Amino acid sequence: MALFGFGEHDETRGYRTLDEREVRGSSGLMLVVGLVAVINGFVLQRYEVLPWLTGFLALNFALAVFLGPKLSPTYALARLLTWRQTPLPIGAVQKRFAWTLGLLMTSSAFGLSLLLVQDASWFEPVCMICLVCLLLLFLETAFGICMGCYIYRLAVRIGLFPTPKVKPNCMGDACETG
Repeated sequence: MALFGFGEHDETRGYRTLDEREVRGSSGLMLVVGLVAVINGFVLQRYEVLPWLTGFLALNFALAVFLGPKLSPTYALARLLTWRQTPLPIGAVQKRFAWTLGLLMTSSAFGLSLLLVQDASWFEPVCMICLVCLLLLFLETAFGICMGCYIYRLAVRIGLFPTPKVKPNCMGDACETG
């Protein structure tokens, strides 16, 4: 994988791919960070911890989306933990879209959690964003279901994005884009 590229070009498939095991591992690590945020923020009501954790997740997504997954801390750790496993290639284009959605959600949670530290009335919006993020991370980690990939496929079908010449596969070969 190139240092600043998003996935590796797979000559046999004709498109850029990521390793599904690494993607799911990264999701699992982010899920753990999210659960720590929920426990600190919502169970213990220690709101001052939330900007740090949501900021880390937003930075993690930003590094992955703009510089490539290799520079994302959770993806790099997942890569180390799964290095001996056989890679399962999945399409990178829809993962980049899904991670962009993750970046938008975690950036929103980060901004709102900064407000939450000063004013507890921001609890509900932060809570809803965090719960949605946790649900999406859980679905991807536990079942290999990437809702961002499904949204990307829908966006291609309704014409928001051009139909790719070669249709990349989703996690577990659950779908093809296009």
